[in-house]
Amino acid sequence: MLDVCLLGTGGMMPLPHRALTSLMVRYNGSSMLIDCGEGTQVAIKRQGWSFKPIDIICFTHFHADHISGLPGLLLTIGNAERTEPLLMVGPKRLEKVVNSLRVIAPELPFEIKFKELSDEEESFSWGDVKVDAFRLNHNVTCYGYSLSLDRAGKFDIEKARSQNIPMEYWNPLQKGSIIETENGIYTPDMVLGPSRKGIKLTYCTDTRPVSNIEKHAKGSDLFICEGMYGEPDKQQKAVEHKHMTMREAAEIAKTADVGEMWLTHYSPSMVRPSQYIDDIKKIFPRTVAAKDLTDTVLNFQD
Repeated sequence: MLDVCLLGTGGMMPLPHRALTSLMVRYNGSSMLIDCGEGTQVAIKRQGWSFKPIDIICFTHFHADHISGLPGLLLTIGNAERTEPLLMVGPKRLEKVVNSLRVIAPELPFEIKFKELSDEEESFSWGDVKVDAFRLNHNVTCYGYSLSLDRAGKFDIEKARSQNIPMEYWNPLQKGSIIETENGIYTPDMVLGPSRKGIKLTYCTDTRPVSNIEKHAKGSDLFICEGMYGEPDKQQKAVEHKHMTMREAAEIAKTADVGEMWLTHYSPSMVRPSQYIDDIKKIFPRTVAAKDLTDTVLNFQD
Protein backbone atom coordinates (compact mmCIF):
# COMPACT_ATOMS: atom_id res chain seq x y z
CA MET A 1 0.00 0.00 0.00
CA LEU A 2 1.01 3.64 -0.48
CA ASP A 3 0.32 6.33 2.14
CA VAL A 4 -0.23 9.61 0.31
CA CYS A 5 -0.42 13.12 1.78
CA LEU A 6 -0.63 16.39 -0.13
CA LEU A 7 1.36 18.55 2.27
CA GLY A 8 0.87 21.85 0.46
CA THR A 9 -1.53 22.94 -2.28
CA GLY A 10 -0.46 26.53 -2.95
CA GLY A 11 1.29 28.04 -5.93
CA MET A 12 3.47 31.16 -6.16
CA MET A 13 3.24 32.30 -2.52
CA PRO A 14 2.20 30.72 0.79
CA LEU A 15 -0.99 31.82 2.50
CA PRO A 16 -1.97 31.51 6.18
CA HIS A 17 -4.14 28.50 5.35
CA ARG A 18 -2.20 27.12 2.38
CA ALA A 19 1.43 25.98 2.25
CA LEU A 20 3.38 25.74 -0.99
CA THR A 21 3.54 22.66 -3.15
CA SER A 22 4.71 19.35 -1.71
CA LEU A 23 3.60 15.71 -1.78
CA MET A 24 4.75 12.92 0.53
CA VAL A 25 4.37 9.21 -0.17
CA ARG A 26 5.26 6.43 2.25
CA TYR A 27 5.91 2.80 1.34
CA ASN A 28 7.37 -0.05 3.35
CA GLY A 29 9.13 2.15 5.90
CA SER A 30 10.54 4.58 3.35
CA SER A 31 9.29 8.02 2.29
CA MET A 32 9.41 9.99 -0.96
CA LEU A 33 8.90 13.72 -1.25
CA ILE A 34 7.89 15.37 -4.51
CA ASP A 35 8.69 19.09 -4.40
CA CYS A 36 9.50 20.96 -1.22
CA GLY A 37 7.86 24.35 -1.09
CA GLU A 38 7.86 26.71 1.86
CA GLY A 39 5.91 25.19 4.75
CA THR A 40 6.76 21.56 3.98
CA GLN A 41 8.35 20.93 7.38
CA VAL A 42 5.39 22.32 9.29
CA ALA A 43 2.99 20.21 7.21
CA ILE A 44 4.97 17.02 7.88
CA LYS A 45 4.83 17.74 11.61
CA ARG A 46 1.10 18.49 11.45
CA GLN A 47 0.56 15.20 9.66
CA GLY A 48 2.52 13.39 12.36
CA TRP A 49 4.95 11.80 9.92
CA SER A 50 8.72 11.46 10.35
CA PHE A 51 11.59 13.23 8.58
CA LYS A 52 14.26 10.55 8.97
CA PRO A 53 12.77 7.96 6.53
CA ILE A 54 12.78 10.41 3.59
CA ASP A 55 15.02 8.48 1.20
CA ILE A 56 14.26 10.32 -2.05
CA ILE A 57 13.22 13.84 -3.00
CA CYS A 58 11.97 14.49 -6.54
CA PHE A 59 11.59 17.96 -8.01
CA THR A 60 9.28 18.91 -10.83
CA HIS A 61 11.29 22.07 -11.53
CA PHE A 62 13.30 24.78 -9.79
CA HIS A 63 10.88 27.62 -9.24
CA ALA A 64 11.04 28.85 -5.65
CA ASP A 65 7.54 27.70 -4.69
CA HIS A 66 8.65 24.11 -5.37
CA ILE A 67 12.09 24.08 -3.74
CA SER A 68 12.36 26.95 -1.24
CA GLY A 69 11.70 24.68 1.74
CA LEU A 70 14.67 22.42 1.01
CA PRO A 71 17.56 23.90 3.07
CA GLY A 72 15.61 23.85 6.31
CA LEU A 73 14.28 20.37 5.60
CA LEU A 74 17.80 19.03 5.04
CA LEU A 75 18.92 20.43 8.38
CA THR A 76 15.93 18.84 10.11
CA ILE A 77 16.60 15.46 8.47
CA GLY A 78 20.20 15.75 9.67
CA ASN A 79 19.04 16.59 13.19
CA ALA A 80 16.92 13.43 13.07
CA GLU A 81 20.26 11.59 13.02
CA ARG A 82 19.99 10.27 9.49
CA THR A 83 23.28 8.93 8.14
CA GLU A 84 22.11 6.98 5.08
CA PRO A 85 22.50 8.62 1.64
CA LEU A 86 19.56 10.63 0.31
CA LEU A 87 18.72 10.60 -3.40
CA MET A 88 17.52 13.71 -5.22
CA VAL A 89 15.94 13.57 -8.66
CA GLY A 90 15.11 16.47 -10.96
CA PRO A 91 15.89 18.30 -14.20
CA LYS A 92 19.39 19.20 -15.35
CA ARG A 93 21.33 21.55 -13.05
CA LEU A 94 19.79 19.83 -10.01
CA GLU A 95 23.14 19.38 -8.27
CA LYS A 96 24.14 22.99 -8.93
CA VAL A 97 20.82 24.35 -7.66
CA VAL A 98 20.79 22.21 -4.52
CA ASN A 99 24.41 23.00 -3.68
CA SER A 100 23.64 26.70 -4.06
CA LEU A 101 20.80 26.37 -1.55
CA ARG A 102 23.07 24.42 0.76
CA VAL A 103 25.17 27.50 1.42
CA ILE A 104 22.89 27.90 4.44
CA ALA A 105 22.89 24.16 5.20
CA PRO A 106 26.50 23.11 4.58
CA GLU A 107 27.05 20.48 7.25
CA LEU A 108 24.96 17.33 6.91
CA PRO A 109 25.60 13.87 8.40
CA PHE A 110 24.48 12.12 5.22
CA GLU A 111 25.52 12.06 1.57
CA ILE A 112 23.30 13.52 -1.14
CA LYS A 113 23.23 11.63 -4.42
CA PHE A 114 21.82 13.18 -7.58
CA LYS A 115 19.95 11.86 -10.60
CA GLU A 116 19.50 14.55 -13.24
CA LEU A 117 16.79 14.06 -15.85
CA SER A 118 17.36 15.04 -19.46
CA ASP A 119 15.23 12.78 -21.66
CA GLU A 120 11.55 13.11 -22.53
CA GLU A 121 10.84 10.09 -20.34
CA GLU A 122 13.03 8.34 -17.77
CA SER A 123 12.42 5.55 -15.27
CA PHE A 124 14.06 4.57 -12.00
CA SER A 125 13.19 2.52 -8.93
CA TRP A 126 12.31 3.41 -5.36
CA GLY A 127 12.46 -0.01 -3.72
CA ASP A 128 9.67 -2.05 -5.29
CA VAL A 129 8.07 1.08 -6.74
CA LYS A 130 8.73 1.98 -10.37
CA VAL A 131 8.95 5.74 -10.93
CA ASP A 132 8.38 7.21 -14.40
CA ALA A 133 9.44 10.82 -14.94
CA PHE A 134 7.93 12.55 -17.96
CA ARG A 135 8.48 15.98 -19.51
CA LEU A 136 5.83 18.67 -19.13
CA ASN A 137 5.38 22.08 -20.79
CA HIS A 138 6.19 24.97 -18.47
CA ASN A 139 8.34 28.06 -19.00
CA VAL A 140 11.30 26.14 -17.51
CA THR A 141 12.14 22.44 -17.79
CA CYS A 142 9.57 20.57 -15.74
CA TYR A 143 8.72 16.91 -15.08
CA GLY A 144 5.76 14.95 -13.78
CA TYR A 145 6.06 11.65 -11.93
CA SER A 146 4.11 8.36 -11.96
CA LEU A 147 4.60 5.80 -9.20
CA SER A 148 3.62 2.20 -9.97
CA LEU A 149 3.60 -0.74 -7.59
CA ASP A 150 3.06 -4.02 -9.41
CA ARG A 151 1.32 -7.00 -7.86
CA ALA A 152 2.17 -10.61 -8.67
CA GLY A 153 -0.47 -13.21 -9.38
CA LYS A 154 -1.91 -15.49 -6.72
CA PHE A 155 -0.11 -18.66 -5.77
CA ASP A 156 -1.55 -21.52 -7.84
CA ILE A 157 -1.24 -24.74 -5.85
CA GLU A 158 -2.44 -26.94 -8.72
CA LYS A 159 0.09 -25.35 -11.05
CA ALA A 160 2.88 -26.10 -8.57
CA ARG A 161 1.75 -29.69 -8.06
CA SER A 162 1.34 -30.41 -11.76
CA GLN A 163 5.00 -29.51 -12.30
CA ASN A 164 6.14 -31.60 -9.31
CA ILE A 165 7.72 -28.61 -7.61
CA PRO A 166 8.79 -29.60 -4.09
CA MET A 167 6.67 -27.96 -1.39
CA GLU A 168 9.77 -26.58 0.35
CA TYR A 169 10.24 -24.18 -2.60
CA TRP A 170 6.67 -22.88 -2.76
CA ASN A 171 7.06 -20.04 -0.27
CA PRO A 172 10.31 -18.56 -1.67
CA LEU A 173 8.96 -18.85 -5.21
CA GLN A 174 5.78 -17.05 -4.17
CA LYS A 175 7.97 -14.24 -2.78
CA GLY A 176 9.83 -13.88 -6.08
CA SER A 177 12.94 -15.98 -5.54
CA ILE A 178 14.51 -18.12 -8.24
CA ILE A 179 15.51 -21.58 -7.02
CA GLU A 180 18.39 -23.49 -8.65
CA THR A 181 18.62 -27.22 -7.91
CA GLU A 182 20.37 -30.21 -9.40
CA ASN A 183 17.03 -31.12 -10.97
CA GLY A 184 16.61 -27.76 -12.70
CA ILE A 185 15.64 -24.12 -12.12
CA TYR A 186 12.32 -23.09 -10.60
CA THR A 187 11.00 -19.57 -11.29
CA PRO A 188 8.08 -17.66 -9.72
CA ASP A 189 6.00 -17.77 -12.90
CA MET A 190 5.86 -21.56 -12.52
CA VAL A 191 3.68 -21.24 -9.40
CA LEU A 192 1.88 -17.91 -9.87
CA GLY A 193 -1.26 -17.03 -11.77
CA PRO A 194 -1.69 -13.92 -13.96
CA SER A 195 -0.49 -10.59 -12.57
CA ARG A 196 -3.11 -8.68 -10.62
CA LYS A 197 -3.88 -4.96 -10.72
CA GLY A 198 -1.26 -2.95 -8.91
CA ILE A 199 -1.29 0.60 -7.54
CA LYS A 200 -0.57 3.71 -9.58
CA LEU A 201 -0.21 7.35 -8.55
CA THR A 202 0.50 10.21 -10.98
CA TYR A 203 1.52 13.76 -10.04
CA CYS A 204 1.96 16.75 -12.32
CA THR A 205 1.91 20.50 -11.90
CA ASP A 206 3.06 23.72 -13.59
CA THR A 207 2.28 22.79 -17.17
CA ARG A 208 -0.01 23.25 -20.10
CA PRO A 209 -1.96 20.12 -21.13
CA VAL A 210 0.34 17.79 -23.10
CA SER A 211 -0.12 14.22 -24.34
CA ASN A 212 2.55 12.98 -21.92
CA ILE A 213 0.24 13.64 -18.98
CA GLU A 214 -2.63 11.58 -20.36
CA LYS A 215 -0.23 8.79 -21.35
CA HIS A 216 1.28 8.44 -17.87
CA ALA A 217 -1.88 9.17 -15.90
CA LYS A 218 -3.88 6.51 -17.75
CA GLY A 219 -5.34 4.01 -15.30
CA SER A 220 -3.97 5.77 -12.21
CA ASP A 221 -5.80 5.11 -8.97
CA LEU A 222 -5.01 8.70 -7.98
CA PHE A 223 -4.14 11.59 -10.29
CA ILE A 224 -2.86 14.73 -8.56
CA CYS A 225 -2.92 17.62 -10.99
CA GLU A 226 -2.50 21.35 -11.10
CA GLY A 227 -5.71 23.34 -11.16
CA MET A 228 -4.26 26.78 -10.78
CA TYR A 229 -7.29 28.66 -12.03
CA GLY A 230 -10.96 27.87 -11.57
CA GLU A 231 -12.31 31.17 -12.87
CA PRO A 232 -13.56 30.97 -16.47
CA ASP A 233 -11.90 34.28 -17.37
CA LYS A 234 -8.41 33.03 -16.45
CA GLN A 235 -7.94 30.77 -19.50
CA GLN A 236 -5.72 33.25 -21.34
CA LYS A 237 -3.62 33.82 -18.25
CA ALA A 238 -3.09 30.06 -17.92
CA VAL A 239 -1.89 29.91 -21.52
CA GLU A 240 0.46 32.89 -21.13
CA HIS A 241 2.08 31.59 -17.94
CA LYS A 242 1.98 27.92 -18.97
CA HIS A 243 -0.27 26.70 -16.20
CA MET A 244 -3.46 24.66 -16.25
CA THR A 245 -7.06 25.40 -15.38
CA MET A 246 -9.28 23.11 -13.36
CA ARG A 247 -11.37 22.39 -16.45
CA GLU A 248 -8.31 21.33 -18.43
CA ALA A 249 -7.18 19.04 -15.62
CA ALA A 250 -10.65 17.46 -15.51
CA GLU A 251 -10.59 16.78 -19.25
CA ILE A 252 -7.28 14.95 -18.86
CA ALA A 253 -8.59 12.93 -15.90
CA LYS A 254 -11.67 11.96 -17.93
CA THR A 255 -9.67 10.85 -20.96
CA ALA A 256 -7.09 8.99 -18.86
CA ASP A 257 -9.89 7.28 -16.90
CA VAL A 258 -8.25 7.73 -13.51
CA GLY A 259 -9.80 6.52 -10.28
CA GLU A 260 -9.83 9.92 -8.60
CA MET A 261 -8.30 13.34 -9.21
CA TRP A 262 -7.03 15.77 -6.58
CA LEU A 263 -6.61 19.35 -7.74
CA THR A 264 -3.68 21.32 -6.31
CA HIS A 265 -1.28 24.24 -6.89
CA TYR A 266 -3.90 26.96 -6.62
CA SER A 267 -3.31 30.59 -7.48
CA PRO A 268 -3.15 32.86 -4.39
CA SER A 269 -6.01 34.85 -5.91
CA MET A 270 -8.29 31.82 -5.70
CA VAL A 271 -9.43 31.97 -2.09
CA ARG A 272 -11.92 29.07 -2.18
CA PRO A 273 -11.09 26.48 -4.86
CA SER A 274 -14.08 24.40 -3.76
CA GLN A 275 -16.51 26.99 -5.11
CA TYR A 276 -15.74 25.82 -8.67
CA ILE A 277 -15.86 22.10 -7.98
CA ASP A 278 -19.50 21.50 -8.97
CA ASP A 279 -18.82 22.66 -12.53
CA ILE A 280 -15.60 20.65 -12.69
CA LYS A 281 -17.41 17.50 -11.53
CA LYS A 282 -19.69 17.80 -14.55
CA ILE A 283 -16.58 16.97 -16.59
CA PHE A 284 -15.00 14.47 -14.19
CA PRO A 285 -17.22 13.48 -11.22
CA ARG A 286 -14.42 11.95 -9.13
CA THR A 287 -12.67 15.28 -8.57
CA VAL A 288 -11.56 16.62 -5.19
CA ALA A 289 -10.54 20.23 -4.55
CA ALA A 290 -7.71 19.14 -2.28
CA LYS A 291 -6.63 21.08 0.78
CA ASP A 292 -3.37 20.97 2.68
CA LEU A 293 -2.99 17.58 4.40
CA THR A 294 -5.55 15.83 2.20
CA ASP A 295 -4.45 12.22 2.51
CA THR A 296 -5.38 8.67 1.60
CA VAL A 297 -4.10 5.11 1.58
CA LEU A 298 -3.89 3.38 -1.79
CA ASN A 299 -4.40 -0.36 -1.29
CA PHE A 300 -4.29 -3.31 -3.64
CA GLN A 301 -7.74 -4.27 -4.83
CA ASP A 302 -8.80 -7.84 -4.09
